[in-house]
Amino acid sequence: MAESKVRKTASAGKPVDRAVGARKPESRLAMVRRARRINRELAELYPYAHPELDFENPFQLLVATVLSAQTTDLRVNQTTPALFAKYPSPEDMAAANPAELEEIIRPTGFFRNKAKSLIGLSIALRDEFDGQVPGRLADLVTLPGVGRKTANVVLGNAFGVPGITVDTHFGRLARRFGWTADEDPVKVEATVAEIFPKSEWTMLSHRVVFHGRRICHSRKPACGACPIAPLCPSYGEGETDPEKAAKLLKYELGGHPGQRLRPPADFPGEAGARADAAAHHGQVADLAVAE
Repeated sequence: MAESKVRKTASAGKPVDRAVGARKPESRLAMVRRARRINRELAELYPYAHPELDFENPFQLLVATVLSAQTTDLRVNQTTPALFAKYPSPEDMAAANPAELEEIIRPTGFFRNKAKSLIGLSIALRDEFDGQVPGRLADLVTLPGVGRKTANVVLGNAFGVPGITVDTHFGRLARRFGWTADEDPVKVEATVAEIFPKSEWTMLSHRVVFHGRRICHSRKPACGACPIAPLCPSYGEGETDPEKAAKLLKYELGGHPGQRLRPPADFPGEAGARADAAAHHGQVADLAVAE
């Protein structure tokens, strides 16, 4: 299958012009078209995009997402097996000894505040929702420690309800892509929601977060190794030399495991993801040489 011109150009190491939107004012229609093309390109680059927190049910995902604040998903995944073994249900966690809970989640940081949130939300689930995680945004955000970001993660990945997850990665890339200028996560969510069909919201979130973690980093984005560079008005903020940029790639794109320790059967494991990525980049290199 022929690769897109965008991917061939970026991967071949050819000079990449800054996106049209960076050279002259971009109409709303042009921005929406470019944004949706970025989403399609990211879907090709990350066909295995998924939530990187390990979970087996809505309660585990809710707890893991609360714990993921100010730490990595990998650190959370290393912590939750012992946590869920001791507190498998909201009823169990609601009755937890705070000091014992704090000790288990200590590696995730801010463990005292997180322990308060976990006990508080567990009590609320036990007393107000019959021990079940609710499947409505309005209910989820009433739980201690649960904001719109956490609620959308749970809704999208545990209940199949479309939601846009605006974490630090998503917000950063939405601004770099020129989708919004807002810093407030709620405003970013509302603005981006107007650009994409609702059916795309959950997977868009995964793809953008994947890209932010693997290529478009906060301090040193790997612009020279970015397949969507020609579509990005922020091209040039990071390393543009292809060889130097390639050394900045992380996780499977950099030849290393991702963050999830127990991937479910509905997407390839990290070894499979690395193989897919390697095959993909190999195909791109062959096409670039053929040109």
